[in-house]
Amino acid sequence: MDVSVIFVNYRTPHLILDCLATIYQYTRQATFEIIVVDNDPERGGKTQVLAQYPEVKWIDLPYNAGFGRANNAGMKAAQGRYFLLLNSDTLLTDDVISRGIRRMDNRPDIAASGALQLYADGTPMPFYKSFNEFRKTFFIVPPSRYLQNALDKAFPEPQYEDPDQYDWLVGAYILVRREAVDQAGGFDEDFFMYGEDVEWSGRLAKVGKLCYFKDCAFIHLENNNPFRRTHISWINRFSTQMQVSNLLWVRKQYGAGAYLFSIASNLLMVPVILIWKMAVNVRKHGDPFAELRTQRIFIKKTGVLLNYFFRTLFNKKHLYKIKESENIDLQIIP
Repeated sequence: MDVSVIFVNYRTPHLILDCLATIYQYTRQATFEIIVVDNDPERGGKTQVLAQYPEVKWIDLPYNAGFGRANNAGMKAAQGRYFLLLNSDTLLTDDVISRGIRRMDNRPDIAASGALQLYADGTPMPFYKSFNEFRKTFFIVPPSRYLQNALDKAFPEPQYEDPDQYDWLVGAYILVRREAVDQAGGFDEDFFMYGEDVEWSGRLAKVGKLCYFKDCAFIHLENNNPFRRTHISWINRFSTQMQVSNLLWVRKQYGAGAYLFSIASNLLMVPVILIWKMAVNVRKHGDPFAELRTQRIFIKKTGVLLNYFFRTLFNKKHLYKIKESENIDLQIIP
């Protein structure tokens, strides 16, 4: 068996069926099995999927375990030489799976590889190319060339001799060697959603290169989920669950000092964004409280981060899934 294709399902049987159709249509030069790990068996659509693809291995989990834990369960049941972790909201457009396997068979120095993401219309989807590029987005600083230069110096971009090599791979499509998982371990099960692929990449990179192949691509539809960001702005760049997970990753990969620095920067920005916006409101409306919705969202999200402060600081084992009441992105904020 060349590859085990692993899906994490959460109420998306229609998306899995669409993706499976493209896998069976295009994957001609590699043997594969399909594994679906269901985080909500009552509404997962198991019967619907197995009616069309009875050979699919279906694993029901007793609770919504999130992305990392579910993928770990799938990898434990997998028989392939490689594991392909694939989002349900994806479509293949050619035999990208076989091409990736051939490339990695010829490159034993590679632990895992990814493919470039495309929007539904086929245009390239941007992605973070390094840990430091990602980390810089955590800091909400006033627009300033001096401050941006300071961030660039504090978090320089890595330099690799291999043009295909990157710091981390997007979790929507990761083709990884079984041996690399045996050495590095699976996903850290403290993560519920977001950040787990970044943390895992850091460990996988210790046993081999992580590469994107420019001739490998797939369509990522970006299915909606309850933890996606909705109130997007310059200061509200991430959803609440994303922020909790991102800071958990900082703590695990860079230590307590880096985590405290990130938290402190958030707290420092609370009075800065309030005073700045209130001054703008006075000039525009004569009322300092006229337009503060974005600032209220930022303050509420920062409050949620503080709810997880001590657990994150002391790196306590815990499924870092925010509560429904903490999901600011689903709240109506005037």
